[in-house]
Amino acid sequence: MAASALLGASGFGNWARLAAQQALTQDQLLEFETFGNISLIHVTDIHAQLKPIYFREPSVNLGVGANRGQVPHITGADFRKAYGIADGSPSAYALTYDDFASLAQGYGRVGGLDRVATVINAIRADRPDALLLDGGDTWHGSYTCYQTEGQDMVNVMNALKPDAMTFHWEFTLGSDRVNELVQGLPFAALGQNIFDAEWDEPAELFKPYKFFERGGAKVAVIGQAFPYMPIANPRWMFPEYSFGIRDEHMQEMVDEVREAGADVVVVLSHNGFDVDKKMASVVTGIDVILSGHTHDALPEPVLVEQTHIIASGSNGKFVSRVDLDVRDGQLMGLKHKLIPIFSDVIMPDPAMTRLIDEQRAPFKAQLEEVIGQTDSLLYRRGNFNGTWDDLICDALLSEREADIAMSPGVRWGPSLVPGDNITREDIWNVTSMSYGEAYRSEMTGEFIKVILEDVADNIFNPDPYYQQGGDMVRIGGMGYRIDITKPQGERISEMTLLKTGERIDPAKSYVVAGWASVNEGTEGPQIWDVVESHIRKLGTVTVTPNTSVTVEGA
Repeated sequence: MAASALLGASGFGNWARLAAQQALTQDQLLEFETFGNISLIHVTDIHAQLKPIYFREPSVNLGVGANRGQVPHITGADFRKAYGIADGSPSAYALTYDDFASLAQGYGRVGGLDRVATVINAIRADRPDALLLDGGDTWHGSYTCYQTEGQDMVNVMNALKPDAMTFHWEFTLGSDRVNELVQGLPFAALGQNIFDAEWDEPAELFKPYKFFERGGAKVAVIGQAFPYMPIANPRWMFPEYSFGIRDEHMQEMVDEVREAGADVVVVLSHNGFDVDKKMASVVTGIDVILSGHTHDALPEPVLVEQTHIIASGSNGKFVSRVDLDVRDGQLMGLKHKLIPIFSDVIMPDPAMTRLIDEQRAPFKAQLEEVIGQTDSLLYRRGNFNGTWDDLICDALLSEREADIAMSPGVRWGPSLVPGDNITREDIWNVTSMSYGEAYRSEMTGEFIKVILEDVADNIFNPDPYYQQGGDMVRIGGMGYRIDITKPQGERISEMTLLKTGERIDPAKSYVVAGWASVNEGTEGPQIWDVVESHIRKLGTVTVTPNTSVTVEGA
């Protein structure tokens, strides 16, 4: 958090102090004293959300090892205290989870790419040659994105005129489709760590970096795609590509661009925040990392060694503006503002609204069909269960007649507030993917424990470079205890079948239903159909608090 104090000021405080009046204006949100000679605009993890949504930040975001208790691993009141945020203020609503449903009534929805367009246009009016950089997870996460194989998002993002992009979930469209889309992009597709799997050489389609002349300086933007694609997502969908962190190659690229005259080096990353922190401590010569993947929204940069790490949230909820003072071949100062996209405050850009509506028009009836209502706040996001995930697990248990349900710990998916209709679009916003089959199989108690231990190590390994997952797999029909401080194989205990209260027997087989298996040829109905059927039967959804997971060591 020292970066802003060290090098220029963060613009965050202005809208943080508007608590009493609760009367934000677009001018206040966009207020920024232009600084230096270069501006960066960062968006990331949009997950195909074209329209305004609700999005609740996590209540549980645990750090382990050296990152325990460090941002972004603080939430709620601790987060507000760290940044001087008043309870009930616009920034409390945007950045924390407490009283979310009631604050949502006052502050409304967030995001919408027509509002994002307004913000980007305003920054460009102030700084015409600002660089717009997209951190990836853009062509994934909605009904229309699935139906058009990403074309809706490509069309809309092209209209925003980005300068570069990197990638993660995009690859789950399958490499043929990704190759087709990337070849047609009017901007740079970057990934220094995207390699040809057969030859272990950099993939030709994805350049490691691109130079931009801005403000009399030479800016190098290096791309870093999600390193763990073949572990977290199905390898068979993109067999010709390999990934990895590739620190040594990153150092080579930094050295190469410096030798070619780069005055400032920016890494457009989809590593995740803790991985970016470690990379900044290992690779020298990076000035700014624009961080993505873990969906963290931080109102100030984090300084690691000489590298400033910027986290810009997800789902179109925020845009980061970063102004740089670059002189004599080096970064002399930095000024940053995390701009929340309050949809009722920021006027939509009319041309972008028309374009978005054109993409959605062929699917309007399907998107808007009401499947049920919710009495509960439905959210995802957090190391453990969210209510959307509990509802999905309940659907798997009921519709697939299973003892235990598993739902992946993915971070994407908007929220719904009590009293909202649940439309088909809402269901797809939390389930849409290209391998959504809902499997039903038998697993032994021993194997279930192995799965939980493996996922837990992907999240709670003290070394960020071994943190390869999202959040903890969500479990329905079963409770357990987890000690996040223990080594792999010893974190999970007291596994209990909820319907009988019996301990899970390692030797006994249980019927398990789940979805998003990375195994090729998985069979079963699509998860969105399973959830839709379940919600139709319920009519009104009420999700009771889930107390089946006990966390120790936090």
